[in-house]
Amino acid sequence: MREQVEELLTAVLARNELTADDLISIWFTATPDLHSDFPAAAARGIGIVDVPLICAQELDIEGAMPRVVRLLAHVETDLPKSRIAHVYLGAAAALRKDIAQ
Repeated sequence: MREQVEELLTAVLARNELTADDLISIWFTATPDLHSDFPAAAARGIGIVDVPLICAQELDIEGAMPRVVRLLAHVETDLPKSRIAHVYLGAAAALRKDIAQ
């Protein structure tokens, strides 16, 4: 899980031209079938050490896509809402085809 969360977080930062200094906090969720590590541990592993991170479990809904980690990042940015890149990697891109980039 760590490598995939690092990839997701790195992509979110890069596509939105953000650095770790722009982060205020990050909320991670994971589907119930993921229980090998905390997604926040991946953030700490790439140097995000001075902002609050929290992990929670997604609802266990029948038919939901398995093996999904989501993140909600609170950031400081001058980008207008229309330029914010919402990142969906791999099969998760099917979850929000309307905003996946």
